[in-house]
Amino acid sequence: MTSLAFLGAARTVTGSKFLIMHNGMKIMIDCGLFQGRKVLRKRNWDDFLKVNGDVVLKPEDIDYIILTHAHIDHSGYIPRFVKQGFKGKILCTQITKELCELLLKDSAYLQEEEARYANKKGYSKHRPALPLYRVADAVESFKYFKPVERNEFINLSPDIRFRFRNAGHILGSCIVEMWIKQEREEIKVVFSGDLGRMKTPILKDPDYVREVDYLILESTYGDRLHSAHDPGADLIPLIKETYKNRSVLLIPAFAVERTQELIYILRGLRDKKLIPRIPIYIDSPLAINVTKLFESHREVYDKEARALIDDKGKSIFNSSDIHFTSTCDESKALNGRRGPMIIISASGMATGGRILHHLKERLPDYKNNVLMVGYQAAGTRGRSLLDGAKTVKIHGNYIPVRAKVTSISTFSAHADYSEILKWLRSLRKNGPRKVFLAHGEINSQFALAYKIKEEYGWDVYIPDYLETVLLDREYPLPPEGRPGVL
Repeated sequence: MTSLAFLGAARTVTGSKFLIMHNGMKIMIDCGLFQGRKVLRKRNWDDFLKVNGDVVLKPEDIDYIILTHAHIDHSGYIPRFVKQGFKGKILCTQITKELCELLLKDSAYLQEEEARYANKKGYSKHRPALPLYRVADAVESFKYFKPVERNEFINLSPDIRFRFRNAGHILGSCIVEMWIKQEREEIKVVFSGDLGRMKTPILKDPDYVREVDYLILESTYGDRLHSAHDPGADLIPLIKETYKNRSVLLIPAFAVERTQELIYILRGLRDKKLIPRIPIYIDSPLAINVTKLFESHREVYDKEARALIDDKGKSIFNSSDIHFTSTCDESKALNGRRGPMIIISASGMATGGRILHHLKERLPDYKNNVLMVGYQAAGTRGRSLLDGAKTVKIHGNYIPVRAKVTSISTFSAHADYSEILKWLRSLRKNGPRKVFLAHGEINSQFALAYKIKEEYGWDVYIPDYLETVLLDREYPLPPEGRPGVL
């Protein structure tokens, strides 16, 4: 008997954790942090896995963790998991391993700094404020990582094998294909991870999957279509306005992928003389290190990106207008600078990092612009700004929001519903027995579920947090009318 438990990313976007159990084997797909609303973040502090106050599953019970990619909502719980007793292997691509070594240390550092700052200023309710884990915990977790190649079949037991396919989401991101031998048959389970978009800059498009019995599918943008506009074209008027007003365009951006995509597009606009010369500051040590990682893995570039590399191996991220600010002093010095300028800084949902200091400095000025270029989870500062908040709380103080706040959805690294439906088209002849929707807010999930049902007629199910289902041909459907059944 094979079971699948939804330990995260169930009816919410973050905290990705799925558990396959078969013949005594326990395999976790992803091990991410919950982000956004407080009720979700509090789950990160629970003993794993605690139900009704009782610990029913311990980290040392898990044999493997398989990582779809390195984003913190998919990998960020690993240091705490190891600290709690996990001793198995963490399987991922080589690039994901390298990214995790950057992201997990950065996550731990930011938590330690936030706790230190909270204790110094006294704005935390906890005495003392503590990080979820420390840099030393992150470093300790790296010894359990074991890179494997994409498209290589890996045997986890006599009954279970899997392979990675390209997801096109970020560097190293993968779809997981898993085959499980049962008594009467072999079933195929596919975890989409986060699906990338078609024809976006730098990275290759996602691979198609030709057959599947049970599909765990992301639904982040299940109710939305991304703008068809060229993101560069959308940027041009904002940059011209910034230049004219001698103001600041502040862009909270994820250090992985989004920042590099912005650099790539801004460089192209400047080369074509479509925007005025304006200083662009990349104020994120993590983003700077990730950009170097992009440079060292040019094999993942698509044809267009490779075509821009000349015979001398020139970087696709270099421009005389782009400046990388690594140190704290360089970052602080930006507060004293007047516009026009563009500051790109992490984190992408304004939940931590250097972007908070820039928001404190620039939000009160009506001449400035704040541009959101990625998904903003419910409960984050980024979502509050996007929803029109008049003030936001930063480091214990309420900051007035007078700057203009805008967004460009074309920068999303997640497929929208039309791209998801197109990706599913390859399964038309061998449709899944059941589709489980994850990685989405409930409205997005129901919207996508109806679209899949209408387009393909497949059974779609939206699981609850901590729900366990059986992956069996006789898997019983819940009663009609049960929320989440279509």
